[in-house]
Amino acid sequence: MADKAYITPNILKWARESARMTEEIAAAKVPTTVDKLKEWESGTSQPTIKQAQTLAKTYKRPFALFFLPEIPRDFQPLQDFRSNDSKALGTGSIFIIREIQQKQAWISNANEENNESKIPFVGRFSVNDNPITVAKDILNTLGINPSSYTNDNPIKEWIDKAETKGIFISRTSFIHSRLKLDSNELQGFAIADPYAPFVFINSDDWNAPQLFTLVHELAHIWIAATGISNDIEPDLKHKDKLHPIELFCNEVAANALIPLEIINNVQPSVFNSAKEIFNTSKKLGISSFAFLVRALNLQLISFDKYKELKKAADIEYKAFLKREEEKKAKQKLKEKKSGPNYYLLQLNKNSRLFTQTVLDAFRGGFIEPTQASSLLNVQVNKFHKLEAQLYK
Repeated sequence: MADKAYITPNILKWARESARMTEEIAAAKVPTTVDKLKEWESGTSQPTIKQAQTLAKTYKRPFALFFLPEIPRDFQPLQDFRSNDSKALGTGSIFIIREIQQKQAWISNANEENNESKIPFVGRFSVNDNPITVAKDILNTLGINPSSYTNDNPIKEWIDKAETKGIFISRTSFIHSRLKLDSNELQGFAIADPYAPFVFINSDDWNAPQLFTLVHELAHIWIAATGISNDIEPDLKHKDKLHPIELFCNEVAANALIPLEIINNVQPSVFNSAKEIFNTSKKLGISSFAFLVRALNLQLISFDKYKELKKAADIEYKAFLKREEEKKAKQKLKEKKSGPNYYLLQLNKNSRLFTQTVLDAFRGGFIEPTQASSLLNVQVNKFHKLEAQLYK
């Protein structure tokens, strides 16, 4: 008979509930019946060691945690700046938040223990400051000029420059191959820590919305407002539902990505064509919608003109999405033959800066191989494959 795991029942239940997982889904992972799972959670029977290990893996918790005498202190939930009618966070969202919190806590503690200086721009401003001033400070600090990006892909330039300044940027759309992140639940969040600021972006969208999300989250860092963000891009209809911090960070993002001096110099003829709007927006790395909202707010176009252009831009955008879907389909076909690059996906998920920091600590003998492997989600004997992606 298989050895029983004499776990603490209420910890088993807490682990499932904190993963936002139903009894039905959890039971199916073992596999077992819902009634049997309830018995384990109530203490009337015990799972086998193998079954308990499967549940630990499913809930993304250390197996040893199930044997503690009482429920441990967990990471505090991030403040939720989303509107009240936002979709509830599911298992994938909870897992990625917890994973980033674990990485962030490790690097923050390491930097503090090594007497690293606090990063000066974290909390440099508050929500009471002028968003234009904050936007300019972000651009100056990172050394970015939106009128002359040095990269054809602006989001890459923003990420590279942000990480150079010590901001860890994680981007992914999945937890694993069978658990994708829902962009209706989670688009981004920021942890505004002075020793290790972290930004997460859900990459389940094309680059323009991701870039707006990134700069919005950077604004959270600059005003030290840790939390989960609302639907990011500007919204004319539901402004009254947004948290004041979200409205402020949207203003910062708009001013950083489309500064006054740029939009004021746009040729008037651009506003006569949805295609011109699309092309101009693409050069700035933003969506046509964000560009039009900015022009409307600055009274460069009337509301009637905005509605007319938005309708036409929506058609242009749908055509663009169709082209993008065709590209994705070709890419998926290619990946089906060779498989997606696991190490590149993990690199982006971990953050390039975080990956380099952990590898340096491992090579220097400052952390154990098992800890490095756990932090990077890569086996130690595969580190060279992960490292190779850093220099591509």
